Amino acid sequence: MNNTFKIKDNNLITEMLTSAEYGVLALCGTKPYAVTVNFVYLDDAIFFHGSPKGKKMRMIKDNNNVSFSVVSDPIIIPSYFSSIENLACPASTFFKSIIIDGTAGIITERNEVAKIFSGMMKNLQPQGKYKSFESKEYDKQFSAVSVIKIDIEKLSAKFKFGQSLNSERFQMVIDHLEKRGKKTDLLTIKSMKQFQLEN
Repeated sequence: MNNTFKIKDNNLITEMLTSAEYGVLALCGTKPYAVTVNFVYLDDAIFFHGSPKGKKMRMIKDNNNVSFSVVSDPIIIPSYFSSIENLACPASTFFKSIIIDGTAGIITERNEVAKIFSGMMKNLQPQGKYKSFESKEYDKQFSAVSVIKIDIEKLSAKFKFGQSLNSERFQMVIDHLEKRGKKTDLLTIKSMKQFQLEN
């Protein structure tokens, strides 16, 4: 990994993992398999759920070594945003990404399952308006799903927002983003300035 983009700040990593809408789970089998899942980050671990009879559950039982990745705030930066020579090469994408290697296991204890679903619902429905998962009414639903915990063994984070650009090209990108003026452009400018200062 290019150290220019490497992030070690645990607060930034936690913020991204707790706000991300989904992640991609990669599994090992006779052929590799990757699937998008909703997840929650709790107690320094990743949790998600699925059908007990689904493909990903079968593969986890056969080989519980997994990789999990999350990407957020992606934005395409056209080459003319930073190329003085009108070259194609500077075309790029700015983004935040986290890659996790770990082992997956099934959670069966009811109180733990309830805690995990409570965490998921804080992301999916922060306004509340649902019965607590302590209610026995959820027992049937809980028995119909498998909840998986990924114990994190290795985590790497990469936030790319123009940190490697010289000052002239860095300002060119900002000028173009300001001119285009979309909400995502203005958020990207904020990230560019934040991570330029930190590097």
